[in-house]
Amino acid sequence: MRRAGRIPTGVDRVEHAYLTRFLAGDTACFGLVRTAFGYLLLDRQGLQGVLDRIEGRIAWGDCDRLSWLTAPENTIVKRAEADFRRLAVGRSTPWLLRRLCDKLPDNCTYYNVGHSNLTDRVLSALKGAGVHLAVLIHDVIPLEYPQFQRTGTVEPFRAKIQRVRQWADLVIYNSADTRDRTEAQMLQWGAVPKGVVAHLGMVPPVPDSAALPSSLPPRPPYFVTVGTIEPRKNHMFLLDIWQELGPDAPVLLICGARGWNNEAVFDRLDSLDPDGPVREISNLSDAALAALVQGAAGALFPSLAEGFGLPPYEALALRTRVLCNDLPVLQEFLGYMPVYASVSDRYQWQKIITSWANDAKQDEISQTFVGPTWTEHFSTVLSARN
Repeated sequence: MRRAGRIPTGVDRVEHAYLTRFLAGDTACFGLVRTAFGYLLLDRQGLQGVLDRIEGRIAWGDCDRLSWLTAPENTIVKRAEADFRRLAVGRSTPWLLRRLCDKLPDNCTYYNVGHSNLTDRVLSALKGAGVHLAVLIHDVIPLEYPQFQRTGTVEPFRAKIQRVRQWADLVIYNSADTRDRTEAQMLQWGAVPKGVVAHLGMVPPVPDSAALPSSLPPRPPYFVTVGTIEPRKNHMFLLDIWQELGPDAPVLLICGARGWNNEAVFDRLDSLDPDGPVREISNLSDAALAALVQGAAGALFPSLAEGFGLPPYEALALRTRVLCNDLPVLQEFLGYMPVYASVSDRYQWQKIITSWANDAKQDEISQTFVGPTWTEHFSTVLSARN
């Protein structure tokens, strides 16, 4: 709800996949939503209404009276919250959440797949109502790389993972690497709950060059890197390479919203010549971004840490060459399809980039890439509940 009207993140896409999957079945399904005033319970009809709005079949409605009692913020979010209230079949104040959870049917499972609302209030109320708790963990990067995080976010995240260990009946991991790293953290605090690894599914992006602004795409060859501009994505590494390549370097498109703790990178981006070889691109639709990636000579991912790595995954699906850091999690599900090079070897990266810029032919190996599917993911997750 809080991301209404924004470009979806990787976590948003996972939540969308779960919502779509449960609405496609015939089992009763409900949604628990936290608002500024408490909690809402939505049934299947209400959840379908949410999906219709997310996918653009129905516009978000008008604000209601309660909307104007909240702090000023994005109007779309206020409208979305008002629609959630209109679609709800039940609501409660925070301190009466347990009564709301008691309305859920027997043998019910709560799936939390967005790292949000993992509070003692929510988890204890659901558990007290006899609900089975399944939580998807995307990564524990904030605990492993605290220097990359926003001020004041590491300890709340640690507490969140501690609550997952305490309350969850099942922990779903997007990779074996994430499971190993998460359970290593949990073991410091006690017994580890049951876990299952289920690679995230991928819906191949559909490129639409007509959705690109008139200034894009640049003349080939060009390269892209996709992801939030945050420290662990290691954009500084690419900026240094392009500085060494000089004014005749191929164009590098840095595609993503600005994140946090990255002032040195932001300063360099702010000083760029708009017509120079490095250009910052933001606010593209998924279809427009896919068109850029599809036309690139290569997609570059020098990330220092990943929980899963959706952008390189999608680049391969678009049959675009991928050069990435040799992270175990990427090797786990991308296999031999990308070219791996350690970010400790900048010369190797520069050599590969120069070679690809001079050879527009895409490697034939990428033509056969088939990633995990959501069908496989849900088969694993739902069978683990039994």
